[in-house]
Amino acid sequence: MLSEVNLSKKIDKNEYKLKIKPLKTELEIFQRTIQKHKISVIILMEGWEAAGKGTAIKKIIEPLDPRNFNVFSGTIPTEVDRRYPFLKRYWDNIPKDGEILILNKSWYSDIYSDAYNGGLSDEEIEKRIESVNTFERQLADNRTIILKFFLHISKKKQSERFEELRSDENTLWKVSKKDLKQNEKYQKYFKKIDELLLKTNTPYARWNVIPSEQNDYAVLEMYKIITAQLKRAVECVESGEALYDNHEVENERGLHPNIVVKPILKNYPVLSDIDLTLSMNKTEYNQKLDKLQKRLEYLHSIIYNRKIPVIIIYEGWDAAGKGGNIKRVSEALDPRGYVVNPIAAPDREELAHHYLWRFWRRLPKDGHIAIFDRSWYGRVMVERLEGFCSENEWQRAYNEINEFEKELSDWGAVIIKFWVQIDKDTQLARFEERQNTPEKQWKITDEDWRNREKWDLYETAVNEMLKKTNTTYAPWHVLESNDKKYARIKALKIVIDAIEAALDNKTDKK
Repeated sequence: MLSEVNLSKKIDKNEYKLKIKPLKTELEIFQRTIQKHKISVIILMEGWEAAGKGTAIKKIIEPLDPRNFNVFSGTIPTEVDRRYPFLKRYWDNIPKDGEILILNKSWYSDIYSDAYNGGLSDEEIEKRIESVNTFERQLADNRTIILKFFLHISKKKQSERFEELRSDENTLWKVSKKDLKQNEKYQKYFKKIDELLLKTNTPYARWNVIPSEQNDYAVLEMYKIITAQLKRAVECVESGEALYDNHEVENERGLHPNIVVKPILKNYPVLSDIDLTLSMNKTEYNQKLDKLQKRLEYLHSIIYNRKIPVIIIYEGWDAAGKGGNIKRVSEALDPRGYVVNPIAAPDREELAHHYLWRFWRRLPKDGHIAIFDRSWYGRVMVERLEGFCSENEWQRAYNEINEFEKELSDWGAVIIKFWVQIDKDTQLARFEERQNTPEKQWKITDEDWRNREKWDLYETAVNEMLKKTNTTYAPWHVLESNDKKYARIKALKIVIDAIEAALDNKTDKK
């Protein structure tokens, strides 16, 4: 891609002024229009050091209302950043519906910088590229326009600009040893960057390589591309057309043609086949509970030292016993090393973002445990059945969830997913007990009764969810919870087994 760019392109100063003025007016208008239509925009600025990224950003934001855009500068990941998945800090900063985010360096800088400096193996680089392509497709599917620019200059021009900056004591600080090294090793960086651009040039997030030896020409070209793409996006939304090639196009499996299905475990039992007669007497329960909690307490200290993150997800019927089950697991843990995330209906801020955003923000650091009392699976259950998302959105979510969990697994997380199962009669009995016991009445709501009326619909949705998201790296476990004691012991055993398996696997790889 880079070798095909004509770096000699320039524009006369007067011509620039003449052409940039109407484009600025257009951009100002489009900012209001995309806000009206709740279209998010990411303008991603990459390029050589001294290529003019800062100047370009300054020019682009001139006509924009500062209340509706943000500029995020990608910096070298901190030690805290490195304790989370690679993309978390970028997920944290994705724009709300109708907002513009301008990125001064991005996830791409992280990749090619580490790639060149030997911080990543070839396999790790490919994983990051796959992660980035998935990330951008998920955002695009959620009506985010991604405009990617790479500002291209020659080795000679970069050297000249470095010398100019270093000649003035007020700008000397802008040129680092790392920058000079990039110029010295320009051709090697060129190769790495070119490969990265080619592998991440997708229909939903295409690269625009901009000749940037003259700043005016580069800025004008970016204005042309930004206004044209925003115009097209607005027209597509207003006409109901696709925002990019193959968008909203499904194959026979209900997935986009470019989506690769992750490995699914087969022959998962439907809920109606689950044996709910399984039980445990109190004496056996107390003995096993004490033993298992002590074992889990010990393992918690080990995973903290080994920096292994653990994510435990609880889904299940209302009154199935999720809270009591979580309590017996968390009792064994050091309170400084875990958090329980109770997930309710999304608030206004969360609704204005991609549905996975609020879960990315709740991920644990490596060595810590996050327990989710309900989770991202709400997308394919309550949001599906209550009409809070379109059919395309919840159908697409199966694979998005698998991709999300694969990302966490590749990061090193142990993912444990529980479906807490009871029968309809048991639920009714527990509902009535709650309603008739003053200190438990807070546990029962009108919504619980309404959901109960849709039991058959929910059961169908849950069976489909278990079938389509029961992966090799994040399998489902059903907890037979008509007897809560049995379910609690089973959950503790599964958590312990999963952590021990992860520890054994990490030891084997050393």
